[in-house]
Amino acid sequence: MLKEKISNHTARYGVIGMGYVGLPLAVEFAQVGFPVTGFEVDKSKVETLNRGASYIDDVPSTRVAPLVKSGKLGATLDFDQLAQMDVISICVPTPLSKTRDPDMTFVEAATREIGKRLRAGQLVILESTTYPGTTDEYVKDVFAKTGLACGRDFFLAFSPERVDPANTKFGVKNTPKVVGGVDAESGALSAHFYAQAVDRVIPVSSARAAEMAKLLENTFRSVNIGLVNEVALMCDRLKLDVWEVIDAAATKPFGFMKFVPGPGVGGHCIPLDPFYLSWKLRSPNYRARFIELAGEINSEMPNYVVRKATDALNDAEKSVKGSRILLLGVAYKDDVADMRESPALDIQRLLEEKGADVAYHDPHVPTFRGGHEGHGPLYTSVPLTEQELKRSDLVVVACRHKAIDFGLVAKNAKIIVDSRNAYPQGKPIPGSARVVRL
Repeated sequence: MLKEKISNHTARYGVIGMGYVGLPLAVEFAQVGFPVTGFEVDKSKVETLNRGASYIDDVPSTRVAPLVKSGKLGATLDFDQLAQMDVISICVPTPLSKTRDPDMTFVEAATREIGKRLRAGQLVILESTTYPGTTDEYVKDVFAKTGLACGRDFFLAFSPERVDPANTKFGVKNTPKVVGGVDAESGALSAHFYAQAVDRVIPVSSARAAEMAKLLENTFRSVNIGLVNEVALMCDRLKLDVWEVIDAAATKPFGFMKFVPGPGVGGHCIPLDPFYLSWKLRSPNYRARFIELAGEINSEMPNYVVRKATDALNDAEKSVKGSRILLLGVAYKDDVADMRESPALDIQRLLEEKGADVAYHDPHVPTFRGGHEGHGPLYTSVPLTEQELKRSDLVVVACRHKAIDFGLVAKNAKIIVDSRNAYPQGKPIPGSARVVRL
């Protein structure tokens, strides 16, 4: 019986997609004794993992190596092994198309791979963020073609990933896990499974409720980031320091949650997930106005940063064209290497379009290929040296990485456009750099 296998940790666990979501999840379950197999289409990830090494910043190789050595964790390119799994999680990307419609290619491919090999007694859990109805409409329908009955022969649920890269306080184990089954039996079995490795499980009434909860989480963040970014624009017009205003408001012990502005939003969730919800609501003829407005404001922030840079250079009697500009950070957030949807890339592109000579320094991203879908020129991080800073006409702080020496930057830069509050108002700044705050 599957529940008994889960209880004694002998259930074989397969994770499709061993990226920033799948690998931490696999490691956590292997850590408590489950035999875990990661399924990948990327050969390099499989080889790296099977050597006992990690390619995810939040998962050190010191955790991976002993699990691989003990046989509790491994990876494979062979999807036929899915038939041997008792529990399967789908942890694949769910990007948006160019028209901001959900791109379900990866979920559909994973579902088909499982469907070819689905057998009685298996539990399948979708973790990829998606629109309400995906699990009990699309995934269930694919599996139903096998002739097996959901809730009797196999079990199906949705449990949204809640990974926050570079968060040293919350990880898979201590972040509450929301779980919703397509039916009651599937929900109960999934909750029981996660309870083996996660401190707190939050069962909800359905897979749709769990799907909606995930979209609410990220829509909440997107809308509030959009609000505080608009406040930054307002404060600029009113000649106020937005960071001082936010810090003052944040002293209220109730009714206020602190969000901070920045050069835009990026990553795997905030710029994308709310549009899954607005797309789903097109059918009932409902316009998600908050989502669309927040998206407009957040996507405009790179242009705002570039305008700040342009004005700062004009004040120094320089044009953007021909100026050497150093971009500090190309990742989407502080202390990560993830560049997906990074606003820093928009800033770089906009400056280059204006004729600037743009270099970048990012200790987490030694190289990257620009252009659409990485088909453009190869960029290499320059060393952060006194010479590099002095030859730059302007520095843009796009990330506040801990590994960046902002004291060195202030001592040697001429002009700094600070979009991350690396140089808070009121604190002394070494050197003579002119700092332009967001």
